[in-house]
Amino acid sequence: MSTLETNAIGKYSGNNVSVDDALNLKSYTTPERDALTSVAGDTIYNSDDNKVQVYTGSAWEDLGGINAIQVDYVIIGGGAGGTGTAGNYGAGSGAGAGGYLASYNSESSGGGDSSLSTLTLLADGTTTYRVSIGAGGSAGAVSNGSAATGGLGSPSEFVLQAVGGGAGGTFNSRSLPGASGGGGGSGNTTIGQGIDKQGFDGGLGKAYTASAAASSGGGGGAGSVGEDADTDGSGHGGDGGAGVSSTITGSSVERAGGGGGGAATAPGSASGGGGAGGLNAIGTAGTANTGGGGGGSFSTTATGYVGSTGGSGVVIIRYATADATISVGAGLTSSSATDGSDTVVTFTAGTGTVSWS
Repeated sequence: MSTLETNAIGKYSGNNVSVDDALNLKSYTTPERDALTSVAGDTIYNSDDNKVQVYTGSAWEDLGGINAIQVDYVIIGGGAGGTGTAGNYGAGSGAGAGGYLASYNSESSGGGDSSLSTLTLLADGTTTYRVSIGAGGSAGAVSNGSAATGGLGSPSEFVLQAVGGGAGGTFNSRSLPGASGGGGGSGNTTIGQGIDKQGFDGGLGKAYTASAAASSGGGGGAGSVGEDADTDGSGHGGDGGAGVSSTITGSSVERAGGGGGGAATAPGSASGGGGAGGLNAIGTAGTANTGGGGGGSFSTTATGYVGSTGGSGVVIIRYATADATISVGAGLTSSSATDGSDTVVTFTAGTGTVSWS
């Protein structure tokens, strides 16, 4: 039986109850609370959750206020496709990486931006949040003796949107802007520009001259600009820009690197899921779910080579396991893991909604 202890009881006008000092409810840990024989209306202070809770007759619920949850994230858009070449020693450039947005553990976002703010989301069991994973850009297609610009990457989103990467250029076509810009081609050397706070610019390409073979620039990455082509005079393709590393899944992984440029001597390399450039070969595709840009291709034959595809994007979220339970809607491909006291959910494909309760 509960005992009411008081120093004094005084008469108070009306039907109200007046307490002179702060009312101190009995404190229980969660296991202690669950061991109680409770009836509807019982009210306690949960010292584990630091919340006042009431028993409904079937479950304990927080009393008053808004049910909310703190969610950290890494959101990466799809990387663009690298471009190809129809021959004549033209080089297709590396493609730009997808945009990179991050809030976890004070880690950097793309384009040199600092860590973003943690999201505060409703955990009421009814409010939904849309998740969409951006596709990697298609490969540049060779047509009528010239190479078309590779496809742009598409955005990934979860409350915030990470834009897709910009496609690389060729001898005949300009590179395009995007979250990270595509590298300059061997003839059309204009770089693709990155979007502020998502990624960096692509590198300059270099046209064929009597003393140097053609080479193309590297695609921009989330962590640095794409390298210019032929920086040492050897016809080397530009390396793709670096990605950004995150430990949101529990181990450090670099993602959203730009694609390497195609070249006549040594193609550009890549990191962070970006694809390396090609030499008489198709450039390497960007790695799926990293937002890496595709590598550019190079050919000395009339047949030529198409470019490579960009890596698809990804959405990774992290929150305290004890705070809420997630529900993932139809249309999304995801996996869940725990790291310490947190739940980490990685979305790798599709479009749908999530909610917490």
